[in-house]
Amino acid sequence: MSNDELLRTVTERAQNWLTPQYDEETREEVKKMLDAEDKTELIESFYKDLEFGTGGLRGIMGAGTNRMNRYTVGAATQGLANYLKDCFKDLPQIAVAVGHDVRHNSRKFAELTADIFSANGIKVYLFDGPCPTPEVSYAIRKLGCQSGVMVTASHNPKEYNGYKAYWSDGAQMIAPHDVKTIEYVNAITSVDQIKFTPAKELIQIVGKDIDEMYLDDIHSLSLDPEADKRHSDMKIVYTPIHGTGTRLMFDSLKRWGFENVIHVPEQDVQSGDFPTVVSPNPENPEAMAMGVAKAKEVGASIVLASDPDADRIGLVVRDKQGEYQLVNGNQLVMLLLYYIITQNVEKKLLNGNEYCVKTIVTTETVKRIADANGIKCFDCYTGFKWIADVMRNMETTGRYIGGGEESYGFLAETFVRDKDSISANSLIAEAAAWAADKGMNLYELLVDIYATYGFSRERGVSVVRPGKSGAEEIVAMMKNFRENPPKELAGSPVTAIKDYSDLNCRNLKTGEVTKLDFPTTSNVLQFFTEAGDKVSIRPSGTEPKIKFYVEVREDMKSKDEYEAIVKKAEEHIDQVLRDLNVM
Repeated sequence: MSNDELLRTVTERAQNWLTPQYDEETREEVKKMLDAEDKTELIESFYKDLEFGTGGLRGIMGAGTNRMNRYTVGAATQGLANYLKDCFKDLPQIAVAVGHDVRHNSRKFAELTADIFSANGIKVYLFDGPCPTPEVSYAIRKLGCQSGVMVTASHNPKEYNGYKAYWSDGAQMIAPHDVKTIEYVNAITSVDQIKFTPAKELIQIVGKDIDEMYLDDIHSLSLDPEADKRHSDMKIVYTPIHGTGTRLMFDSLKRWGFENVIHVPEQDVQSGDFPTVVSPNPENPEAMAMGVAKAKEVGASIVLASDPDADRIGLVVRDKQGEYQLVNGNQLVMLLLYYIITQNVEKKLLNGNEYCVKTIVTTETVKRIADANGIKCFDCYTGFKWIADVMRNMETTGRYIGGGEESYGFLAETFVRDKDSISANSLIAEAAAWAADKGMNLYELLVDIYATYGFSRERGVSVVRPGKSGAEEIVAMMKNFRENPPKELAGSPVTAIKDYSDLNCRNLKTGEVTKLDFPTTSNVLQFFTEAGDKVSIRPSGTEPKIKFYVEVREDMKSKDEYEAIVKKAEEHIDQVLRDLNVM
């Protein structure tokens, strides 16, 4: 399509938004775009429809078909309502839970969502204010809902908002419900199809009642309450990074017995502007800087954090020199599962049917810890909906003890089916108390785990390729990796290739091809080397980038070698990335 044709198309689409079906504020915003000399914003806002994908909606807020606004959110909700009414037509009353984060327009979108559901005869449990994403998952299960919606764009920039759709088990939807919901949403082609007039009697505000039940259930996860009491004065800094964690995290830590939890006052402020950070993502050192500064000021043992919708976690620990070090997502999963497994072993709670779950790009050290303790470790695709899928399949045959992914997410319980910073951070604090009983801090505990189960180091690298040409380049990169896979990485022969697009695993030593046991295919490629290294490559499903996940192994003969081995491993990763032409 030529530029002139594109401009004609978007102008025609925009002019449709000037009709009386749209509210005056929206019409004014569209008119400004049409009248502007620079048509960039007009094109970006109308050149396509904002897609309702398998995870829901996510986009920049504003008027237009490619933006998060009253009408795109309305179409998504009407489509989901229609699907729910078809799926649960025999129920006397369909119910949903609706929550939201602190972002601009989040409350407005949540109330709009509640109004449309109620207009369709669906009972709505609407949270009274910003709440953590995992609490919505909890409410769906606790209140017996058939679905739920969380209005959030997680840790994305402040211009974004999003709409996560959940099913009756409290997990984000997978097939067939994700695909069918997309079909029903795509069938909403006119504003006239959206029922905006609410049935207010079907909307029930919830809040403190759910909070208390949720906190009680989270406290039931405590494995060593006596250690918590012994170290009740341990200095813990916690920052919600302007997000929903303020609602529950401080209360949870207090309930677990921790009395010396120190605020970062500037970041307690709930604000969609995220005024103290460039990106409200706890995996970024910059987002943790104010928490670390506060920890240095007060001499805290650890710094805990959560992202704006309080599903992701952040952790900073003190090394043997007393310096504060950011713990990466792989180490968080490893640390938490090690703590839970070790406590289960010490308390003789294992009976042979326990299991844990990790994603295919998460460190293999988790599997080594599980294997050594007789615990089944399942691999799944990236995203907690796949961890929840394993939990669903194992509901009657196994005892779930935890699961996580490298992107700073962990879930310790079954009463929630999404990553949960409230329970994870509470367990981290308890693990710190338990380690203190043994004369260690969490940094020393991590080194101890590596000494026992073998050292690994991981790094994720994203290569951004925006626009249409970028998307084509990413496709070409994946095609080239499949057709011309590396023969060796960092001097070690590649011995196996797993291709999740056809679910084949090729053993390059024997030539044997075996099938991977996964519920569906995915555009992910993995290389394994003789040295024990693993490389995972996948295009992002939501952003114009291709992601590389590198995990390398090194021989650590003693704990004293840890810092030197970390440096060696980082150089090892650099070489792998050079061999892949990523550096």
